[in-house]
Amino acid sequence: MHRKTRRLLSVAAIGFAAMLLITGSRAANAADVTVDLTAAKQTIRGFGASSAWCGTVSTSVMNSLFKDLGYSILRVRIEEGIGDAWSTGNYSAWAPELANAKNAIAGGAIVFASPWNPPASMKSGGKLMTSKYGDYANYLKAYAKYFADNGAPLYAISIQNEPDYASSWTAWTATDLLNFLTAQGATLSSAIKIIMPESFQFIHAMSDPSLNDATVASYISIIGGHLYGGTIQTYPLATNQGKELWETEHYFDDDTIANVMKLGKEVHDCMVTASMNAYVYWWITYGNGLATSSGTIFKRAYVLGQFAKYIRPGYSRVDATASPVTNVNVSAYKGSDKVVIVAVNTGTASVNQNFVLRGGTASQISSWETTANSNMAAGQTYQASGGSFTAALSGQSVTTFVGTLSGVVGSDGGASGGASGTGGRDAGGTGAGGSTGAGGGTGGVAGNGGASASGGRPGSGGRSGAGGIPGVGGATVTETGGSLNSGGRVGSGGSGGGDGGSGGTSTANAGGTATGGSSASGSGGGSGGSSAGGSGGGNGGSGNGGTATAGGTSSGCSCALGGRDPGADARSLGGGIGALLVLCGLALARRRVSAR
Repeated sequence: MHRKTRRLLSVAAIGFAAMLLITGSRAANAADVTVDLTAAKQTIRGFGASSAWCGTVSTSVMNSLFKDLGYSILRVRIEEGIGDAWSTGNYSAWAPELANAKNAIAGGAIVFASPWNPPASMKSGGKLMTSKYGDYANYLKAYAKYFADNGAPLYAISIQNEPDYASSWTAWTATDLLNFLTAQGATLSSAIKIIMPESFQFIHAMSDPSLNDATVASYISIIGGHLYGGTIQTYPLATNQGKELWETEHYFDDDTIANVMKLGKEVHDCMVTASMNAYVYWWITYGNGLATSSGTIFKRAYVLGQFAKYIRPGYSRVDATASPVTNVNVSAYKGSDKVVIVAVNTGTASVNQNFVLRGGTASQISSWETTANSNMAAGQTYQASGGSFTAALSGQSVTTFVGTLSGVVGSDGGASGGASGTGGRDAGGTGAGGSTGAGGGTGGVAGNGGASASGGRPGSGGRSGAGGIPGVGGATVTETGGSLNSGGRVGSGGSGGGDGGSGGTSTANAGGTATGGSSASGSGGGSGGSSAGGSGGGNGGSGNGGTATAGGTSSGCSCALGGRDPGADARSLGGGIGALLVLCGLALARRRVSAR
């Protein structure tokens, strides 16, 4: 090869190498996760497990879960083997679960109870006799009173475990539940909060008739359900009436890291997709539980602990980019002057993830991580310079970040179902229980001493669409109803909604596809992607100093071109720089040739 030609090609190769270096390094990073501390969602009641059929669980195991790992809910079983002895004041058959309840409460947890069967004298043909409705209500109240009288008051009681999957236990139809509550709901709810229906697939049709009866609905506090092949979805009929949604039973068979990552993803989906208030795993020490009776704690317990220990009862979930990149799912919470971010990376590759806080700052962020080789191990401490920090999320990991907040604006109130926030902070002071304002959900409770924040976000818009996303553990994730201010995962024919929100995946109306983009300011990103400090994509609104134009392009100051994939823009930018270096190299080589 001619010496001049070799020299020209070597210069060009340098340009191409630079292009590959730039595009490769940018592609390794995920889109920003934007945490909006002013956009409050549902109030979190807690995370926990059940001691059903576990007998009296050792104090050491209970302490491991309810003290060390921060579990805050225990589900106990109402032992039907007591027969009719309860009516004579002989409650000895209920003592084992009383001991478990006391240990959980000592760790700061709340306790609720579920029955599988009433005493045999109340059943006929596998069902509760209608003539025994009054006796059954008294039986449930007696159980609650026994616990309260012995230092372990129940938070709530369920009418029936899995009434729609009854085999060895009692079957109920949706009409049966309605009829029982019509007859006995007033007396039972006056003694304790009622949970129902605990459907095995969280089937809304089991509770719809009761919720559609205004009188009966007033007796119900919590809609509980299980996830055995069911769906993780919103339930507007319940949340619009101020009912809490609790996932009260599910399990995962083995303790391998790949399987327990499904648990982490499921908890995320319950909190984010369905806006649930609580997640309760199945049994503690029996079968595929969280621990052995001798005290060995399984990895699945630590995965749940990544949520339970740091997201305390009364915290509010806040808006955050839910899926910044494939295999990474993020949720965020605030309360007690803390911000908590939980990132679940189900993929096998590490991901460099940048987090941006809005509506408040946290100068120092601590982290804890569960991986194949670690269990809630203390990780790196980050300095949130300018309200942002970048962390490496290990492959197949759950990482929790916790920071102390300062300068928070907005409100903790406006939680789903009118539940009060914890220590709501507002422009006018500190609201007791939080005040309505940004993120205004249904029935938010105004805080005392704190003026409500302005600029409440609308409750409509957000996620929409038919066409569910396959979930884990036999569940299918679907997105219905109106999550607030999400950039919107789009289902079948759906569109990104809300106020230029963060996260999600949307399709541009006029060119390009945005994947997990988030708007830095303004109200860009409706349908057709989202803006990063500039204009919205496609037919989205205008961003900070930029106006969206047709064809997926934008004018004004925009870092991410309208309606395009941020990763594609990075690659285009890298490609442009690389190409420029190539041209410069060619021009330099030609000048040298001509000079000779």
